[in-house]
Amino acid sequence: MAPRRSDDMTSAERTALYRTLAHPLRGRILDYLGKHGEANSATLAEVLDESTGSTSYHLRKLAELGLITEIAEKSTGRERWWKSLPFEHTTPDPATMAPAEYAAAEHLGRLKSGRDIELYLRAVREWAGPDGWAQVQRTGTYMTKDQVVAFVAEYKALLARHGAAREDAPEGAQPMSVRLFAVPEAPA
Repeated sequence: MAPRRSDDMTSAERTALYRTLAHPLRGRILDYLGKHGEANSATLAEVLDESTGSTSYHLRKLAELGLITEIAEKSTGRERWWKSLPFEHTTPDPATMAPAEYAAAEHLGRLKSGRDIELYLRAVREWAGPDGWAQVQRTGTYMTKDQVVAFVAEYKALLARHGAAREDAPEGAQPMSVRLFAVPEAPA
């Protein structure tokens, strides 16, 4: 199944997406489904220490945005099973965003940055040499804007070539958190 792409969404749909992803429980549900493949509201309630009513409600909200789907062949009566759907997102140029969309994207970005800092610090703590699971790379260089754009495109191609979806992962594969950001140095 081809992933749903955020560039096919309207500003209002992206605003709803950012607000949904900023909700802490919804993020934890998506993380669980991404790592474990499927779950029902009772399973999620137990592992996330929430009520089944709460997990059921948030599962429906995630489904409304097309981030997850019900597994019809596994669902029976009131027991509904869910799995995540492939999804690709690129935040649009902020100059083209409506004010509500920009505010929601900025709020989500601030929440994610705290998680990214924790991941970075963990990678530094767990670094066990160049052949270990945790890797950290920081560098500085000179690039034109065209070179930066090409570099990011190649980075995405590398991830596609060397990574796999959970269901296609080879034996021994671990879920990996990989982050890239490139930004010009601030003027002196």
